[in-house]
Amino acid sequence: MKRLYKARSGKMLEGVCAGIANYFALDPTLVRLVWVVFTAMGGAGIAAYIVCMLVIPEEPER
Repeated sequence: MKRLYKARSGKMLEGVCAGIANYFALDPTLVRLVWVVFTAMGGAGIAAYIVCMLVIPEEPER
């Protein structure tokens, strides 16, 4: 079963964008760029990132 986690490797702040990129098999830079555009269009991206930081669990250690 595939689960969404904050990434431990390749993260910049909390690993939210890298975790989302891993889940959808995308490049983390692409996810970060989309998040920046989303934030620039009214600032909702900041609130969404904070919610994701609190809700998405950290990737388990391997």
